[in-house]
Amino acid sequence: MLTVAIIIGIIGIGALGIAGRRRQTELSGWTVGKRDLPRWTTWFLQAGESLTTFSFLGLAGIAFGGGVAALFAVAYLTITCILQYFVIPRQRELGAHRGYLTMADFFADRFKSKSLGKTVALVGAVFLIPYLQLQITGLGLIVQLATGSESARGYSMAVASVLVVVFVIWAGIRGLAKVAIFKDFAMLAALVIVLAGVIAGIGGIPDIFAKVIDTAPDYLTITRPGFDATFWVTSVIVTSIGAGLNTFPHLWPPVLAAKSGAVLRDNVKWLAIYQFLLLIPITAGIAATLILDPATKGNQVLLSVAQHTLPEPLIAVIAIGGAAAAMVPAGAIAMGISSLVSNNLLTVKNPKLRFRLNHVVVAVAVGLALAFGLAKSDIGALLLLTYGGLTQLAPAVAIAIGRKVRVGAVPVNLGIITGTLTVAVITFGNIPTGGVDSGLIALAPNLLVLVIGEFIRRRRNPLAVRDTADDDSLGARPAVGAQA
Repeated sequence: MLTVAIIIGIIGIGALGIAGRRRQTELSGWTVGKRDLPRWTTWFLQAGESLTTFSFLGLAGIAFGGGVAALFAVAYLTITCILQYFVIPRQRELGAHRGYLTMADFFADRFKSKSLGKTVALVGAVFLIPYLQLQITGLGLIVQLATGSESARGYSMAVASVLVVVFVIWAGIRGLAKVAIFKDFAMLAALVIVLAGVIAGIGGIPDIFAKVIDTAPDYLTITRPGFDATFWVTSVIVTSIGAGLNTFPHLWPPVLAAKSGAVLRDNVKWLAIYQFLLLIPITAGIAATLILDPATKGNQVLLSVAQHTLPEPLIAVIAIGGAAAAMVPAGAIAMGISSLVSNNLLTVKNPKLRFRLNHVVVAVAVGLALAFGLAKSDIGALLLLTYGGLTQLAPAVAIAIGRKVRVGAVPVNLGIITGTLTVAVITFGNIPTGGVDSGLIALAPNLLVLVIGEFIRRRRNPLAVRDTADDDSLGARPAVGAQA
């Protein structure tokens, strides 16, 4: 019965994204609408990155293993809001004047290089796949843990994946916004229920922390094995840089679709406070150390605590909220991947054919993530792989948001390639880093190659610095993607 209720809830989430929406027929409207999304619609799209499957499962698992080290998420998201207050209105301004549909359009235009745009599109699409897999994997884990059924895990992942493909293809960003509104309310309800269960079943918040101090005081310091100060500081730095400079392709459509930069600024002021909801899964993870087997897997902690403290109907509500927290980011990520591939990576001049290709890429991306997700994965590791890879775009973003761009496309391109290859080698080669985030390590060779490349460029052509993008040339024009 619980499985049926959760599957019905997942179907309802998908139907919500389609209901009352006309099918989009061209890429611009599908991706950024009319660039007039009002404050609250934009708010829920931006907030979608704050409460995801990682927030729901990953943070509780990190708190279970590392204690208060899980607060790195609150720290980096708050710093992100401070940086984005200045960065994303500028990105939106450039996008409105120059017709950007994707992050790759921004790079291609500001550095006057379609080849750089293609590199960014490839890097963005590749490093978003693990993040898409994270969402689908998390959804399956939520259903499996809630129902105790391995088969329900697979069915729910497949059903949710199909529904994400359908509502994303049908309605684009406006359909995604509609589901995002439901998602945030559902997640808020789920987190409140989890907190109530923790208090009722384990003890009041002061009592929980008093017991933890008595039994395992190191959970309240950043000293746990694998979650020490090095992990905390480097994770905060690399994720703050990447998220603060908006290097994640799936977060560009909400920025480009916003009605104004003022709307974006107002939103991030309050999103900084919104991050405090993450204290609930962190508290649940720390409380779980008092009642769960220490061998419990991190991904299972939050739902295991809920099963120990709550009746079955409330478990269903939590599972549906968790499913929504997976489906909304999954839809945004699929949009980000497909628009990069169809608009920037591939050269298709026919707009209708390009839009159809975009739909195919949505289905392929979600299908790949589903296939990878059916093999169990560590949610925290997937998140850090995506953040580490995409943070390699940060130096170029910092250069490009200035009024004048005085650095060449080739040095930037070489730096990005060097940084992303470094992340891949460290990650897939299982190279020990002493707790330092691979993305932060990779920024060093990235910047070194960029600086050396730019030095060589200027030595060879002292006048090259003048041949750069300049805001004085801003003016309305068609989209600057590969097909422009």
